[in-house]
Amino acid sequence: MMIDRIQRVGGHLLLGATALVCAFPIYWLFATSLRRPQDVSSLAPLPWPLSTANYADAVDKVDLPRLLWNTFLMAAGSAAGQLLIALLASYAFAMYTFPFQRLLYLAFVGTWLVPFQVSMLPNYLLLSRLGLLDTLVGTVLPTLCSALAILLLRQHMAAFPKELVAAARVDGRSSWSILWTVVVPNLRPALAALGILLFINAWNEYFWPAIVLRRSNAVVQLGLRSFMGTEGEQWGPLMAVAGAACLPVLLLYLVLQRQIVDGFVRSGLK
Repeated sequence: MMIDRIQRVGGHLLLGATALVCAFPIYWLFATSLRRPQDVSSLAPLPWPLSTANYADAVDKVDLPRLLWNTFLMAAGSAAGQLLIALLASYAFAMYTFPFQRLLYLAFVGTWLVPFQVSMLPNYLLLSRLGLLDTLVGTVLPTLCSALAILLLRQHMAAFPKELVAAARVDGRSSWSILWTVVVPNLRPALAALGILLFINAWNEYFWPAIVLRRSNAVVQLGLRSFMGTEGEQWGPLMAVAGAACLPVLLLYLVLQRQIVDGFVRSGLK
């Protein structure tokens, strides 16, 4: 009994220490952003006296609300599109039987292993011919198909009771009706968790928007470059914008973290 208690306490201490190590960079980011401009390089653990001068400087140099709004539109559009396509594709792979089904599924999931740099140039040329360069639509369109999302949703679809689907078909419901009235309501935790992860991944994307968007302040990740120059980095405003970029994602995760647990830790249906 005592050994189990010691192991439990030791495990919690280890997890707590790991959490502190992971959270310290985030704390230092916000601490630096709240220092006075002349104290930005200070190594003091507490930012005192507190100052919002770095945030004021950042707002004066870039249109921060517009950057955050554009980033939200890009992330939400990408996450919603990936979730819809993954839902339809995983439903087809899990609920139907057709020739070369397994081969097609493996080939589809295999696209996950293709590096982004391989498809980057063809996507760029296609967007150029469609006139979608320097638009938020151009950043979203090539990301709409996610093999990872299909792989995860198919596992949940495969575990879905086939008896419910058969009963719905006996009642005369179409496949489209079965998907939205029978399957989707029971997969709500998995869909919510996957949607959150897709949104966070799209929000943090830098490389592809940097290629498509020619305006340096189109999204918040590119707006950070405004504080980097040949004369040196402006660390105070840079940390302020970075903190503002992290805050929506942190709040989203804190509010909806239960959905991630329900979707990816627990198995089966409620």
